[in-house]
Amino acid sequence: MPLKEFSIFRKHGRQFVPDLRSARLTDMFRGRPVISGEGTSEEIARVVKLCPTGAIDSSCSIDLCKCVFCKECQFALPEKITFTNDYKIAVNSRESLIIRAGQNNPVLLDPEKIRKEIRSFFKHALKLRQVSSGGDNSCEMELNAAGNVNFDMGRYGIEFVASPRHADGIVLTGPITENMAAALQICYDAIPDPKIVILAGTDAISGGIFVGSPALNRSFLEKYPVDLYVPGNPVHPLTFINGVLDLIGRK
Repeated sequence: MPLKEFSIFRKHGRQFVPDLRSARLTDMFRGRPVISGEGTSEEIARVVKLCPTGAIDSSCSIDLCKCVFCKECQFALPEKITFTNDYKIAVNSRESLIIRAGQNNPVLLDPEKIRKEIRSFFKHALKLRQVSSGGDNSCEMELNAAGNVNFDMGRYGIEFVASPRHADGIVLTGPITENMAAALQICYDAIPDPKIVILAGTDAISGGIFVGSPALNRSFLEKYPVDLYVPGNPVHPLTFINGVLDLIGRK
């Protein structure tokens, strides 16, 4: 191995993640927030005004479906709001993504809402078609990273495929622009039943900072049930992989 490449390899160290279930991220990672206590009306009004997507309401709850993890609320109230490095925040219920004051429990999937055919058909192998519906390529890059040599979600039989006809489900990124609505529908229709729908990233889940724009057409989400919500701006590969593993029932 050439000296330069060896030096780079030695500096980076071992990057492969041997255990995707128990990996620990740096404390700088912006994961599940914790609200230690209810703020005063003035404090709540301040963070509500700061939030660019309206993810914080008058009770000081944080909706991770809308949150872009900018940490402006933590900067304003560091003694009451903290973003932890807990990356396991993918769920199958939007209600579970509302973090309330005094709540410091892990975010978990609701087993009662998981369709039986998902774990019956896809527990050992799952092929997904990713569709960027007006995304900014940040979530798309992180999803690509989920399959690289560091994270290697393919070890669990989870892979992205090029054709929807070879897929078991669809992973949607981006806020769904008008010019991608028809293409998204065509892709979904081409996937054989039963099919999984996964929303990856704040933009896909709620529209993010683009919500209310006339350039969007999110009617697709009104027609089909969503099996997994993966919050993040962008999503982290470990958040996505652990969420999918929980969904299909892999240990």
